[in-house]
Amino acid sequence: MADVAAVAGVSHQTVSRVLNEHASVRGETRERVQAAIQELGYRRNSAARALATSRSGTLGVVTTGSALFGPTSTLIAVEEAARDKGYFVSVATLRTYDTRSMHEALEHFMAQGVDGIVVIAPHDDVAAAVESFRAPVPVVVVAALGETTAETRAGSAAGEPASATMSVAVDQRAGARAATEHLLGLGHADVVHVAGPQDWFDARERAAGWREALAAHGIEPTRPRTCSWSAEDGYHAGQDLAEAVVAGEGPTAVLAGNDQLALGILRALWERGLRVPDDVSVVGFDDVAGAAYFVPPLTTVRQPFAALGAQCVAMVLASLAGETVAVERIEPRLVVRSSTAPPR
Repeated sequence: MADVAAVAGVSHQTVSRVLNEHASVRGETRERVQAAIQELGYRRNSAARALATSRSGTLGVVTTGSALFGPTSTLIAVEEAARDKGYFVSVATLRTYDTRSMHEALEHFMAQGVDGIVVIAPHDDVAAAVESFRAPVPVVVVAALGETTAETRAGSAAGEPASATMSVAVDQRAGARAATEHLLGLGHADVVHVAGPQDWFDARERAAGWREALAAHGIEPTRPRTCSWSAEDGYHAGQDLAEAVVAGEGPTAVLAGNDQLALGILRALWERGLRVPDDVSVVGFDDVAGAAYFVPPLTTVRQPFAALGAQCVAMVLASLAGETVAVERIEPRLVVRSSTAPPR
C-alpha cells in the first residue's frame, strides 16, 4: 500500500480510502490511485487486514452434500449474497449428520476465523447438532426451528455479536396452504398429499399447511403417503393413485411434496391413460428449472432462494453489529400453470 501511495503521490490513508470506496476522495485522486494499483499489480493482504480489523471477511457455510434442488439452490444463493456484501464463502459439506461431524465442521470454521456461519439444515439431525454447539460468532440456521428462537439476544456492547442461533426459512406451510387452497378453489372436494420424508423440516411444514387448508374447509384429511424426494418414489405413489382413480375411488387433485415427486406422479398417471388435469390435477413444490416444460406444464410453489440467501447474510451482519435479529419467514409464490383445472 505504501508503494501505491508513493507512485500515486498520495498518502497511505488516501489509498486506504480508495480501496474502501470512501466517498470523500476526489475523482481525479481516485483515478490516480487506481492507475497505480493497476501498474503495480497490488492486491490486498487478507491476513493483514484480518489482523487489523479482527474480521476475516469470510463466512462459513455448512451444507449436507445433497444434490436436491432446495439445499443446492440455497447454497448458491448464500454464496452470491455474501459476495455482493464483499464476503468470501468457505463451504463444508457433510455426508453424515451426526453431532461429531457437525462439530468438527464448525470447529474448522472457528480455526479459519470466519465472521459468521450459515448452516443449511434441512432435517432434524443437522439442526440438533448445531443447537448443541456454542459458537462465538453469529450462526444462522436455514430451517423452520420454531418459536423458541424467535428472537436472539443482542450483544451487550456495540459490535458484539448476538449469542443465540438464528433461523431463517421460506414459509413452507404458507406455500402448501396456498397450493391446497388453489385446488379447493377450483372445486376439488379433496386433495391427496404425497409428502416428502418427515425428518425434513420442509416436508413436515408442507404437510401441516395442507392439513390447515383442508381443515379450514371442513375436510378431514386422509393420511399422506410419505416418500423420499425422488421422482421414482413419486412414480410408485402415482401408480397407486392411478389405480384408485380408474376404480372410481381416487382423488381428483394431488399435492406433491416437491416437483420431482410430481414428475413421477405425472408419468404414472399418463401410463395408466389418465389425463392431467382432466382426470387429476397435480401441484408440485419448488418450481425447479424445467417445471414449465413438464407435460403438462406444472403448477407449483416457487421458493425465492435469492431472497433467502440475502436474508441469511443480512442476519449475520446485523448480529455482528450487535442488533437483535428476529426469526425470518420468507413468502413463497404459487405459480399456476396448466396441470390444474376444475374437476370434470
